Amino acid sequence: MDTHGPVCVGIDPHPALLETWGLTDSPEGLRRFALTVVDALGGRVAALKPQSAFFERHGSAGIAVLEEVLAAARTAGTLTVLDVKRGDIGSTMAGYADAYLRDGAPLAADAITLSPYLGFASLRPALDLARSTGRGVFVLALTSNPEGHHVQHAVAAAGPVARQMVDGARAENDIDAEAPLGSVGLVVGATVGAAAADLGLDLAATRGPLLAPGVGAQGAGPRELVHVFGDARRQVLASTSRGVLAAGPSASALRDALGSAVDSAAAALR
Repeated sequence: MDTHGPVCVGIDPHPALLETWGLTDSPEGLRRFALTVVDALGGRVAALKPQSAFFERHGSAGIAVLEEVLAAARTAGTLTVLDVKRGDIGSTMAGYADAYLRDGAPLAADAITLSPYLGFASLRPALDLARSTGRGVFVLALTSNPEGHHVQHAVAAAGPVARQMVDGARAENDIDAEAPLGSVGLVVGATVGAAAADLGLDLAATRGPLLAPGVGAQGAGPRELVHVFGDARRQVLASTSRGVLAAGPSASALRDALGSAVDSAAAALR
């Protein structure tokens, strides 16, 4: 983030975008799309965020492409956040952790997204493995989909459900305020408005990175980033997908779109 700016670009090869790029909805179209993004933006962006679902829908051939994309990003020296939103219990959660966070795993990424709604403590295998391998996780806290607030804003005996995710991340990081951000971050949508303030969430106190989807095509811009994150804005990694990807397949156009996104986000988050 310090080197390339506070922007993460999603690699979301959904069928409509493949068609816009003149590519077939096939493993080969998927491969050309994703590797074009890596080639154009690798070494120029804080992180790339492949959306696993769009690779999984092509079966084993799609997963093979995802492995290739993660390897290409590593070669380019670019961090990856694999958007898998996994969440389970016991040995199953340990299996997911092993798949994405173990050194040498074919699908190993620098960070993954996790769903904590079987209880924050159910994520323990992933939290521990990420820490031991120097990787990170982003735990869903306040998502931008309209259905999310029915669960995330609900109030239990311990307070709002989303606060439990914030408290869990803060406890995991537990680092000095002058130290770098910890390895346990949160997903907080850039379009959630005043939700964090209304629920009494101290996002800055987590001392972890805040992945903020919804920037660009989903409607969030500098004003929304400031409104949502306030004093925590310097912890934000703003995530955009269509706002940059729609400029492709030209590599120069993708880079120009990235530059515009970085300039806009940096002005709000400084």
